Amino acid sequence: MTLDGMLDDSFARDLDGMYQFTSAAQAGAPQLVMLNTALAAELGLDAEWLASPAGIEVLVGNAVPAGARPLAQAYSGHQFGGFSSRLGDGRALLLGELRDVRGELRDLHLKGSGRTAFSRGGDGYAAVGPMLREYLMGEAMHALGIPTTRALAVVSTGDQVARDTMLPGAVLARVAASHLRVGTFQYASVHHGTEMVQRVADFAIARHYPQLAEMDGRYLALLEAVTQVQAELVANWMLVGFVHGVMNTDNTTISGETIDYGPCAFMDRFDPATVFSSIDHNGRYAYGNQPSIVQWNLARLAETLLPLIDDESDRAVELATAVIHGFVDRFNDTWLAGMRAKLGLVAPDAGDTELVNDLLELLHQQGLDFTGFFRSLSTFEPPPAFDEWTQRWTTRLRSEGRDRVEVAVAMNGVNPIYIPRNHLVEEALTAGQNGDLAPLHRLLAAVTEPFEQRAGFDRYAEADLAAAVGYQTFCGT
Repeated sequence: MTLDGMLDDSFARDLDGMYQFTSAAQAGAPQLVMLNTALAAELGLDAEWLASPAGIEVLVGNAVPAGARPLAQAYSGHQFGGFSSRLGDGRALLLGELRDVRGELRDLHLKGSGRTAFSRGGDGYAAVGPMLREYLMGEAMHALGIPTTRALAVVSTGDQVARDTMLPGAVLARVAASHLRVGTFQYASVHHGTEMVQRVADFAIARHYPQLAEMDGRYLALLEAVTQVQAELVANWMLVGFVHGVMNTDNTTISGETIDYGPCAFMDRFDPATVFSSIDHNGRYAYGNQPSIVQWNLARLAETLLPLIDDESDRAVELATAVIHGFVDRFNDTWLAGMRAKLGLVAPDAGDTELVNDLLELLHQQGLDFTGFFRSLSTFEPPPAFDEWTQRWTTRLRSEGRDRVEVAVAMNGVNPIYIPRNHLVEEALTAGQNGDLAPLHRLLAAVTEPFEQRAGFDRYAEADLAAAVGYQTFCGT
């Protein structure tokens, strides 16, 4: 079974003016590097065909399935606080949309496929290493139960990409609920006005929130829905120590999925000021800033929707402002519920916020590994420095009257033992870029079953706190 006739082009049909039709650059000697057979099955695709020469030609962009109309999407974006009115897919193409086995519409997207009208002087290419990072991180997040785009395949192009040095080129075939972003609405507003914003909003509602379609006040409801899913998303990032690294408005999705794993990483030593991105010199996107940043990004979405929310501008601002202010409670509800689960607690208590904040302050003071500490809590024996806090915590546990074994099992079901440890990620990507995929496959085996301790995987549970000092990641462009 090929992809011929399987890809819809609803974005192209419904949102003329929000894209440019574009062809991928021809890859000289494509070879399959990674194929996500589990995701292929979810999409109802034939993995054997995808791995064939004909399938690889499609995955790298050399061939276009019958009926598909590849395009580069247009969007704007606040990048580190500064507004760029014309960004767009500078090295990516939307091949089209397909129905998965559950009947849900998913984008099939190529990243690293060459220059487009939005390249802004870039070469449009990607290197093997960053594309393998996106594959790894997406699968790890998916296994943790956090909404995310996912990689279907990584294909090497056989060509070299010029960065600080010459690197092997690659194309990532990515799947998403959609690639609609806050920046999509910003582009529509700046370049086309309210009519286009309404078209984009209606497209987003039909795609992600169809229950809102017939509502009065559906555009305010759309803002509320996106605020809710983004509050939940970022809270879940925080609960596993994930730092996105580049939370521009063009990387804030309308679907509530994590997108664009560039300078991202999981925190080892707990510190709210943790920054990994080599270009985030002022810490705008530090771990502890992520909730306030996504709230700021949502305010930018609200600005584009104001003419649709109410004809009277002051009333529109009042309604939208209430939603944006409500982000804090939405985030805190998800965060606190998640922290209770990590601590083995079920019922809410008035002292929970203080209990959690005191624990995080101790973790920071002691310089401990975030993931390792929470995983070890199921033994009910935190280090001596935590004695006073431990007494309060265990008293709280006893008050719920649950069996300790039951509590430990529940805690181990939400506190991962395996995450993509930064030193292991670098080891795997370096090897993968040089053609040795064994370390990457081993790391993937660990992080795609993150909660189940297994023999032979001890090193994947261990932090390297010395290596964590000064660790940096890069955007890959």
